[in-house]
Amino acid sequence: MKTLIIYTSQTGFTKKYAGWIAEKMNADLLELKEAKKKDDAFYKPYEAIVYGGWAMAGNLVKSKWFLGKAPAWKDKRLAVFCVGGSPNENPDIESFLQNMLTDEQREYIGAFYCQGGFDYEKMNMPSRLAMKMFVGALKKKKNATEDEKKMAEMISSSYDISDIKYIDPIIEYLMK
Repeated sequence: MKTLIIYTSQTGFTKKYAGWIAEKMNADLLELKEAKKKDDAFYKPYEAIVYGGWAMAGNLVKSKWFLGKAPAWKDKRLAVFCVGGSPNENPDIESFLQNMLTDEQREYIGAFYCQGGFDYEKMNMPSRLAMKMFVGALKKKKNATEDEKKMAEMISSSYDISDIKYIDPIIEYLMK
């Protein structure tokens, strides 16, 4: 199956997952900024197109371009994956995935989440400041739950919880 993986990555976690998927699927790999430069004819030979981005403030970053193109690609196998700092087991992930796509989009686009991590050194300044403010607010929160306390501790410094096993559901979906 001729497959294209399009991704955007700020700190490297999404790029890592995109590379793993491309390797497993023997797919072409393209950064979003390059994908936006291609004309419609470029995409015709692909049977599957996957978009990967990172999670920020409950959204899949820079997915608007892909989701805008997707209706014209309904004859292809389509998927989006999001990489974030929360573990895959976090119960909020399911609602995040539900909110990532409309009901209509879910009919023809598979949605997936892969745990990644944080790399404060590679974050752009606005993202780094926003995260530090969020961590500070969580740590100061009165009556914080145990989960909130754990999350504040976890995201207060850089970490990597990525694992190639989290691409398995994406590969299975694409191979159907």
